[in-house]
Amino acid sequence: MKNIVILISGRGSNMEAIVRALEAERWPARIAAVISNKPDAKGLAFAQAHGIPTAVVPSKEFASREAFDAVLQETIDGYGADLVVLAGFMRILTAPFVEHYAGRMLNIHPSLLPLFPGLHTHRQALEAGVLEHGATVHFVTAELDHGPAVLQARINVLPGDTETSLAERLLEQEHLIYPQAVRLFVEDRLNIVDGEVRIAETIS
Repeated sequence: MKNIVILISGRGSNMEAIVRALEAERWPARIAAVISNKPDAKGLAFAQAHGIPTAVVPSKEFASREAFDAVLQETIDGYGADLVVLAGFMRILTAPFVEHYAGRMLNIHPSLLPLFPGLHTHRQALEAGVLEHGATVHFVTAELDHGPAVLQARINVLPGDTETSLAERLLEQEHLIYPQAVRLFVEDRLNIVDGEVRIAETIS
């Protein structure tokens, strides 16, 4: 039984998708906690309604990123986390924090990495004139949005698409692939070999 800790900053719709998938599919795991850096994050109420412990580590109360990360790490480890899942967690994490969770922290980024790292990915995609856009679940490394990719989802860029329409259509796909990726981790089917993720076949 693996312990999953999910970090959010807002509604946490990807967190909701993961919780619902775990409940419906009965993974050998539990959501040990949902932690936010914002006390008013709407996702905290969803977690509490599902009987999941919640905690807040208010980022505004810390003078430095390092100080915040130290307390956040202590809080996560207090829940015995086997996996840390970033679900709309709007913080850039320090290298020591990332290294502490190397190989056991996942993020989802709304682009087909390595394309369009950073912010405003939908705008970047439209400005680049690409015909295809997507999202990537990846392991987190110290280099922002450059960790080994686990799964990707792709959508076509349609005539007349805006940042909003792209984001809405893509979010539906994020809600499918993020739970899939977390389940693969829970089932010990993800291996990082030479900087790339290998997905093991299901053992019959």
